[in-house]
Amino acid sequence: MWKRACNTAFKCIAEAKEDNKQRYDKTHVEPDFKEWDQVLVSVLNFNNLKGPKKMRDSFVGPFTIIQLMGNNAVEARLTEEFPRKHPVIPTTTTPEIVEMEDSPVPVKRIIKARNIRLNGKDQRQYLVRFENQTAEKTNFWQRIPYQMGTFISGD
Repeated sequence: MWKRACNTAFKCIAEAKEDNKQRYDKTHVEPDFKEWDQVLVSVLNFNNLKGPKKMRDSFVGPFTIIQLMGNNAVEARLTEEFPRKHPVIPTTTTPEIVEMEDSPVPVKRIIKARNIRLNGKDQRQYLVRFENQTAEKTNFWQRIPYQMGTFISGD
């Protein structure tokens, strides 16, 4: 009886491991960061920012990646605003900034981020407001359009 209980427990553990592996493989996307890329950092886990949470920026930056720390973290060169923050940041909170030629106007701010499922894969999209554009021109982008020399902030 003891052997049968142990075998059942081992079988359940193996099935749970397989389910977890399938779930991870289905939703996990390897980041394609390189050294010296520009990234934004989510302030979701920053607990020392001033002002009401509703009015804070969702992302700060852009920051330059100095070193890749495996697939799950990057070391970024932080600015003087964040002297006490550790420079190693998880890749789950760092969307990459990509220069896009089809964005004729600079980005004013990132309003919101959302996860959607496209073609069986989870995709992160960002609601972007451009400078000198009305709210009707605001739309979701897969990657954040960024033009050199402009400052991006989010809510």
